[in-house]
Amino acid sequence: MTTSAASALAQRKELADDPHRPQYHFLPPANWMNDPNGLMQWKGQYHLFYQYNPYSPVHERMHWGHAVSSDLVHWTDLPIALTPTPGRADAGGCWSGCAIDNHGTPTLLYSGVYPQVVCLATSADDLLTWQYYSGNPVIAGPPPELLAGTGGHFRDPFVWKEGNCWYMLMGSKIEGVGGTLLLYRSLDLTTWEYLHPLLVGDASKFQPVWTGEMWECPNFLAFGDQRVLLFSALGAQERDLLYPLYITGAFRDEHFLPLAQGMLVHGGYFYAPQVMHDDQGRYIMWGWLKEGRRNSLLEEAGWAGVMSLPIIVAPLPGGRLSLEPVPELTMLREKHWRYEGIELSRVSNFLLEDSRDDRLEMLAEFEPGQHCEFGVKLRCSPDGQEQTRLVYQSASQQVTIEREQSSANSEVDRGNDSVVIEAGEVLKLHIFLDHSVLEVFVNGCCYLASRIYPECRDSLGLELFARSGTVRVRSLDIWRLASIWNI
Repeated sequence: MTTSAASALAQRKELADDPHRPQYHFLPPANWMNDPNGLMQWKGQYHLFYQYNPYSPVHERMHWGHAVSSDLVHWTDLPIALTPTPGRADAGGCWSGCAIDNHGTPTLLYSGVYPQVVCLATSADDLLTWQYYSGNPVIAGPPPELLAGTGGHFRDPFVWKEGNCWYMLMGSKIEGVGGTLLLYRSLDLTTWEYLHPLLVGDASKFQPVWTGEMWECPNFLAFGDQRVLLFSALGAQERDLLYPLYITGAFRDEHFLPLAQGMLVHGGYFYAPQVMHDDQGRYIMWGWLKEGRRNSLLEEAGWAGVMSLPIIVAPLPGGRLSLEPVPELTMLREKHWRYEGIELSRVSNFLLEDSRDDRLEMLAEFEPGQHCEFGVKLRCSPDGQEQTRLVYQSASQQVTIEREQSSANSEVDRGNDSVVIEAGEVLKLHIFLDHSVLEVFVNGCCYLASRIYPECRDSLGLELFARSGTVRVRSLDIWRLASIWNI
């Protein structure tokens, strides 16, 4: 075992008993993590890079952490890929970017900061070590004509190839207007020509979804002639994180023609998604699941930030997107419980006593009646003082994670997270609970992510309930899921 791998394992063992630390989601050995970066498949192996501070659980001195997997589920820690180095364009931090295969040479393009520029690095040993390009930065900042309006905000390169040309999107803003993504073109990845903004938002409009004042972390996906643009929107303050958005449309003559727009993920905890195209032709997405507790608690815990589950992104009619967890996750299933034909009403709940746990997958199909309100209680303490409720209201067609009682600790977030869905005869919920992480996939097209921090170690109860009306639970499958770490 290498020194770095042994050190990572020691850190993981030290934190393994933390009741809030997820066990089947990827997260670094310790300290701070945020955006997924540089996703790529190389010689059959999935490589995940990520924003990483190896020294403390705070956002500073950003490096690129690195892990590898053969199955998208179990991960092996690899040495840090990028380290900020005095005297270089990345001295202030190695911020977000992407990975590409440049005719057999693995290549990273990423953000140097203070000022924000684009840097390039390559690997000659199958992604284990990286060589900094001597000509960095390959782009020294926003175009001169836009510099004042952007305020120097210019980060998170996303690169793809069409024909003989490489294209790059950079996250930026136009002061007084809104967020923007700047389009560049190159033949060799080192000399870049600025073309124009691919898209510009309007920060003055709040319908249907406010697009904020700054855009970052762009991705550009191709499904035949249809394109999907992903980006993350910020408000006026740098720390005011908002949400990831998507816009579907077409890309013609180096211009984007928007068709439909929507919020990619609901709940306020999923941010900065990045997508990779794997050998099976799938677009697989990860996002940063940020914490919902005060910095003092993060420092006490010794870690912060979790990666979402790997999610397959695919197009749906009308410009919408399908979001589903990768099927590889089924290999984690252990003990299984199945229930059918359960009838719920205000006076008839269903206690799932046998499946009390904090590491579960649930697949449920409900047949809602009229004017009903029902759901699932998770992480319930024996006295009911701590509980998190996943609730569906037929009148509003809304699915909500109710967190008012999710923790007895007043220093964690306890607000509700919601999404409005389309009505249907059957409601399908695919729920993943992993200690402090709760992810809910609704009807294959809506995804809701949240964080919960129960104080009581015996807050493990699980129950189906109805507040009003009647509902039939057509089927309910529950699995306990294994840890992905052999510690």
